[in-house]
Amino acid sequence: MIVTAWNNGKHHESGAGYGLKISQKERDQYFKREWSSVFLMLPSSNTVIEININKGSFWDNCRELIHKEIGLWLRTNGFAPWPDRKPPKFELIAKEKARFQLKILE
Repeated sequence: MIVTAWNNGKHHESGAGYGLKISQKERDQYFKREWSSVFLMLPSSNTVIEININKGSFWDNCRELIHKEIGLWLRTNGFAPWPDRKPPKFELIAKEKARFQLKILE
């Protein structure tokens, strides 16, 4: 699935306020309400981060996977901050139950 980098409007150097926006269709297809969290492996990293999805905003209309490690990775790799209204896009690959891998689009 293709996901879009997201920010809450405050580009903190700490990585806070960043995430990945998922379409409603793909959220409903690849994510399960019974999961309290999902695990994400970032590109070029052996780090797996746990992201809380047990919140109304994820299941209502926001649909972002939010974690400061995503923000740190985006900033460290030159993807953030981005030009106004031009956030980068990535591929999010479902690996197994509640586990995903982020891939840089070629």
